[in-house]
Amino acid sequence: MSAREDLLELARRSESGSAAAPDPRWAALTVDEERARKAAVLMLFGALDDVPATSGKPLAPADLDVLLLERAHTLGSHPGQVAFPGGSIDANETAVQAALREAVEETGLESDGVEVLGTLQQLGLAHSNFLVTPVLGWWRSPSPVRVVDYAESSQVFRIPVRDLLDPDNRVMATVHRAGRTFDSPAFTVNGVVVWGFTGIVLSGLFDQLGWSVPWDRNRLHPMGV
Repeated sequence: MSAREDLLELARRSESGSAAAPDPRWAALTVDEERARKAAVLMLFGALDDVPATSGKPLAPADLDVLLLERAHTLGSHPGQVAFPGGSIDANETAVQAALREAVEETGLESDGVEVLGTLQQLGLAHSNFLVTPVLGWWRSPSPVRVVDYAESSQVFRIPVRDLLDPDNRVMATVHRAGRTFDSPAFTVNGVVVWGFTGIVLSGLFDQLGWSVPWDRNRLHPMGV
Protein backbone atom coordinates (compact mmCIF):
# COMPACT_ATOMS: atom_id res chain seq x y z
CA MET A 1 0.00 0.00 0.00
CA SER A 2 1.01 3.64 -0.39
CA ALA A 3 1.75 5.90 2.56
CA ARG A 4 -1.64 7.57 2.15
CA GLU A 5 -3.39 4.18 2.14
CA ASP A 6 -1.48 3.12 5.27
CA LEU A 7 -2.58 6.28 7.07
CA LEU A 8 -6.16 5.91 5.88
CA GLU A 9 -6.31 2.29 7.04
CA LEU A 10 -4.93 3.27 10.47
CA ALA A 11 -7.59 5.97 10.79
CA ARG A 12 -10.27 3.44 9.94
CA ARG A 13 -8.96 0.98 12.53
CA SER A 14 -8.70 3.70 15.15
CA GLU A 15 -12.25 4.91 14.61
CA SER A 16 -13.52 1.33 14.81
CA GLY A 17 -11.58 0.77 18.03
CA SER A 18 -9.36 -1.97 16.60
CA ALA A 19 -6.06 -0.07 16.42
CA ALA A 20 -3.65 -1.29 19.08
CA ALA A 21 -1.03 1.00 20.61
CA PRO A 22 2.16 -1.07 21.07
CA ASP A 23 4.11 1.60 22.99
CA PRO A 24 2.95 1.81 26.63
CA ARG A 25 3.88 5.50 26.65
CA TRP A 26 1.07 6.10 24.14
CA ALA A 27 -1.44 4.36 26.41
CA ALA A 28 -0.15 6.39 29.37
CA LEU A 29 -1.15 9.70 27.76
CA THR A 30 -4.35 9.99 29.77
CA VAL A 31 -6.09 12.69 31.81
CA ASP A 32 -9.40 13.03 33.65
CA GLU A 33 -11.78 13.32 30.71
CA GLU A 34 -14.42 15.14 32.78
CA ARG A 35 -12.01 17.90 33.82
CA ALA A 36 -9.66 18.12 30.84
CA ARG A 37 -9.88 20.77 28.15
CA LYS A 38 -10.44 19.48 24.64
CA ALA A 39 -7.90 20.12 21.88
CA ALA A 40 -6.95 18.80 18.45
CA VAL A 41 -3.76 18.63 16.40
CA LEU A 42 -3.27 18.15 12.67
CA MET A 43 -0.84 15.41 11.67
CA LEU A 44 -0.43 16.38 8.03
CA PHE A 45 1.54 14.12 5.69
CA GLY A 46 2.20 14.51 2.00
CA ALA A 47 4.62 14.87 -0.86
CA LEU A 48 7.90 16.44 0.20
CA ASP A 49 8.57 20.10 -0.49
CA ASP A 50 11.83 21.31 -2.05
CA VAL A 51 13.98 20.32 0.96
CA PRO A 52 15.23 16.76 0.29
CA ALA A 53 15.64 14.05 2.90
CA THR A 54 19.13 13.82 4.38
CA SER A 55 18.93 10.07 4.95
CA GLY A 56 19.53 7.88 1.94
CA LYS A 57 18.14 4.80 3.64
CA PRO A 58 14.98 3.39 1.96
CA LEU A 59 12.92 3.55 5.16
CA ALA A 60 9.98 5.46 3.69
CA PRO A 61 9.11 7.04 0.35
CA ALA A 62 11.76 9.64 -0.39
CA ASP A 63 9.10 12.27 -1.07
CA LEU A 64 7.04 11.81 2.12
CA ASP A 65 7.05 14.46 4.86
CA VAL A 66 5.07 15.68 7.87
CA LEU A 67 4.26 19.25 8.91
CA LEU A 68 5.60 20.48 12.27
CA LEU A 69 6.31 23.76 14.00
CA GLU A 70 8.58 24.99 16.77
CA ARG A 71 6.78 26.85 19.51
CA ALA A 72 8.07 30.30 20.44
CA HIS A 73 10.71 30.21 23.17
CA THR A 74 8.90 32.97 25.06
CA LEU A 75 5.70 30.98 25.62
CA GLY A 76 4.77 30.02 29.16
CA SER A 77 3.69 26.49 28.18
CA HIS A 78 6.05 24.09 26.36
CA PRO A 79 8.36 26.89 25.11
CA GLY A 80 10.60 25.98 22.20
CA GLN A 81 9.16 22.51 21.77
CA VAL A 82 8.38 21.03 18.37
CA ALA A 83 4.68 20.34 17.93
CA PHE A 84 1.93 19.61 15.46
CA PRO A 85 -0.27 22.55 14.49
CA GLY A 86 -3.27 22.59 16.78
CA GLY A 87 -5.01 24.01 19.81
CA SER A 88 -8.19 24.20 21.81
CA ILE A 89 -11.52 23.08 20.40
CA ASP A 90 -13.99 25.95 20.52
CA ALA A 91 -17.65 25.60 21.44
CA ASN A 92 -19.77 24.00 18.70
CA GLU A 93 -16.60 22.97 16.84
CA THR A 94 -15.47 19.45 15.95
CA ALA A 95 -11.93 18.17 16.43
CA VAL A 96 -11.40 18.20 12.66
CA GLN A 97 -12.63 21.79 12.37
CA ALA A 98 -10.41 22.89 15.25
CA ALA A 99 -7.30 21.17 13.87
CA LEU A 100 -7.75 22.76 10.45
CA ARG A 101 -8.54 26.21 11.88
CA GLU A 102 -5.50 26.16 14.14
CA ALA A 103 -3.27 24.92 11.32
CA VAL A 104 -4.39 27.81 9.13
CA GLU A 105 -3.82 30.30 11.96
CA GLU A 106 -0.37 28.91 12.81
CA THR A 107 1.07 27.94 9.43
CA GLY A 108 -0.94 29.82 6.80
CA LEU A 109 -1.77 26.64 4.89
CA GLU A 110 -4.88 26.51 2.69
CA SER A 111 -7.30 24.11 4.34
CA ASP A 112 -9.03 23.31 1.05
CA GLY A 113 -5.86 21.50 0.04
CA VAL A 114 -6.00 19.13 3.03
CA GLU A 115 -7.72 15.77 2.77
CA VAL A 116 -8.85 14.63 6.22
CA LEU A 117 -8.26 10.88 6.52
CA GLY A 118 -9.76 10.48 9.99
CA THR A 119 -8.99 10.81 13.69
CA LEU A 120 -6.96 8.74 16.14
CA GLN A 121 -7.74 7.93 19.76
CA GLN A 122 -7.74 10.88 22.15
CA LEU A 123 -4.52 11.33 24.11
CA GLY A 124 -3.93 13.17 27.35
CA LEU A 125 -1.46 16.00 27.78
CA ALA A 126 -1.30 15.94 31.57
CA HIS A 127 1.08 18.89 32.02
CA SER A 128 -1.52 21.31 30.63
CA ASN A 129 -4.61 19.14 31.25
CA PHE A 130 -5.64 18.75 27.60
CA LEU A 131 -7.39 15.81 26.00
CA VAL A 132 -6.04 15.90 22.45
CA THR A 133 -7.57 14.39 19.31
CA PRO A 134 -4.97 13.75 16.58
CA VAL A 135 -6.43 14.39 13.13
CA LEU A 136 -4.70 12.59 10.28
CA GLY A 137 -4.44 14.60 7.08
CA TRP A 138 -2.95 14.30 3.61
CA TRP A 139 -1.77 17.11 1.33
CA ARG A 140 -4.24 16.85 -1.58
CA SER A 141 -2.96 20.16 -2.91
CA PRO A 142 0.09 21.49 -1.00
CA SER A 143 0.25 25.19 -0.21
CA PRO A 144 3.09 27.30 1.21
CA VAL A 145 3.51 27.36 4.98
CA ARG A 146 5.15 29.97 7.17
CA VAL A 147 5.17 31.44 10.67
CA VAL A 148 2.02 33.53 10.94
CA ASP A 149 2.65 34.88 14.46
CA TYR A 150 6.19 34.89 15.88
CA ALA A 151 4.74 35.32 19.36
CA GLU A 152 3.38 31.77 19.00
CA SER A 153 5.86 29.96 16.74
CA SER A 154 9.53 30.41 15.90
CA GLN A 155 9.49 28.29 12.75
CA VAL A 156 7.22 26.11 10.61
CA PHE A 157 8.72 23.27 8.61
CA ARG A 158 8.07 20.00 6.82
CA ILE A 159 10.32 17.12 7.92
CA PRO A 160 11.01 14.13 5.65
CA VAL A 161 9.59 10.99 7.25
CA ARG A 162 12.64 9.07 6.03
CA ASP A 163 14.82 11.25 8.28
CA LEU A 164 12.54 10.67 11.26
CA LEU A 165 12.64 6.88 10.79
CA ASP A 166 16.44 6.72 10.36
CA PRO A 167 17.82 4.89 13.46
CA ASP A 168 20.74 7.35 13.48
CA ASN A 169 18.20 10.08 14.34
CA ARG A 170 16.34 8.19 17.07
CA VAL A 171 17.12 8.80 20.76
CA MET A 172 15.48 8.59 24.14
CA ALA A 173 14.93 12.09 25.53
CA THR A 174 15.52 12.23 29.28
CA VAL A 175 14.18 14.85 31.66
CA HIS A 176 14.93 15.15 35.39
CA ARG A 177 12.12 16.58 37.50
CA ALA A 178 11.55 16.46 41.27
CA GLY A 179 14.18 13.80 41.78
CA ARG A 180 12.78 11.55 39.06
CA THR A 181 13.93 10.79 35.52
CA PHE A 182 11.44 10.59 32.65
CA ASP A 183 12.37 9.24 29.25
CA SER A 184 10.49 9.12 25.97
CA PRO A 185 11.15 8.41 22.27
CA ALA A 186 12.57 11.39 20.39
CA PHE A 187 13.98 12.37 17.01
CA THR A 188 16.99 14.60 16.29
CA VAL A 189 16.52 16.07 12.81
CA ASN A 190 17.17 19.34 11.00
CA GLY A 191 18.78 20.88 14.07
CA VAL A 192 15.78 20.29 16.36
CA VAL A 193 14.74 17.61 18.82
CA VAL A 194 11.21 16.27 18.44
CA TRP A 195 10.37 14.97 21.90
CA GLY A 196 7.74 14.99 24.65
CA PHE A 197 4.13 14.59 23.56
CA THR A 198 4.95 15.05 19.87
CA GLY A 199 7.80 12.54 19.95
CA ILE A 200 5.67 9.95 21.75
CA VAL A 201 2.77 10.41 19.34
CA LEU A 202 4.97 10.20 16.23
CA SER A 203 6.81 7.15 17.54
CA GLY A 204 3.54 5.41 18.41
CA LEU A 205 2.07 6.33 15.05
CA PHE A 206 5.04 4.89 13.15
CA ASP A 207 4.81 1.70 15.22
CA GLN A 208 1.11 1.29 14.48
CA LEU A 209 1.70 1.92 10.77
CA GLY A 210 4.45 -0.71 10.69
CA TRP A 211 6.94 1.86 9.44
CA SER A 212 9.35 1.77 12.40
CA VAL A 213 12.68 -0.03 12.21
CA PRO A 214 14.81 -1.12 15.19
CA TRP A 215 16.79 1.66 16.89
CA ASP A 216 18.98 2.01 19.96
CA ARG A 217 16.73 2.90 22.89
CA ASN A 218 19.78 3.12 25.15
CA ARG A 219 21.05 6.22 23.34
CA LEU A 220 20.01 8.99 25.74
CA HIS A 221 19.58 12.66 24.94
CA PRO A 222 19.28 14.86 28.07
CA MET A 223 16.83 17.74 27.70
CA GLY A 224 17.64 20.99 29.47
CA VAL A 225 14.15 22.00 30.60
